[in-house]
Amino acid sequence: MSDLETPLDAVADAAVDEEILDVTIIDDDEPLVESAFDRPGRWYIVHTFAGHEQKVIGALNNIVKSRELSDSIYEIYLPEEDVTEFKSGKKVTVSKRMFPSYLLIRCEPDPEIFYVIGSTPGVTGFVGAEKTKPTALTRREVDNIIRPHVEGVEQPIAKRRMPTHEFEVNDTVQIKTGPFATFSGHVAEINEDQLKVKVLVDIFGRETPVELDFTQVTKL
Repeated sequence: MSDLETPLDAVADAAVDEEILDVTIIDDDEPLVESAFDRPGRWYIVHTFAGHEQKVIGALNNIVKSRELSDSIYEIYLPEEDVTEFKSGKKVTVSKRMFPSYLLIRCEPDPEIFYVIGSTPGVTGFVGAEKTKPTALTRREVDNIIRPHVEGVEQPIAKRRMPTHEFEVNDTVQIKTGPFATFSGHVAEINEDQLKVKVLVDIFGRETPVELDFTQVTKL
């Protein structure tokens, strides 16, 4: 991870009584952008045992409360996204981890705080070059994971992955709807872009390719 690159503010110089004043130019027409990077502390990535993300979050929240560390450990973020899947022939939207076994934690860059977090049950360590000095995320890295909030603009739901499905080539499937309902066949092709499968169906003793939506077929 690279060092933080802070964007330069727009500055206007004006001479008043032979003194130079720095003036930051603000465009009132530009929407205000709130980045998680600008919150107090720095963001770090913590690795956990597989499937222990929520347990670590609960344990850390208890530690922060019992030791009164809310002014040092500010935020624990579990990156998730909405993913479209096909189960039993039906399209469903589920929330899944973007980075399984990883959490983002915003805290003060303090060795004692690093020790508290690193010794939490379920945590295997920080992502970084040194255990005693983890590498903080850059603004770009934070904004890529926690999308900046623009005032007056509703945030879109992240849908970065291709829809998942349960089909593979040569699978035996049954058609549920349409003129070939109840017919069985074998999957010949899968078109994930169009959410379709091509099924070879035996019609009058001849194998005929039929293109169907994912929702029209179910595995046998």
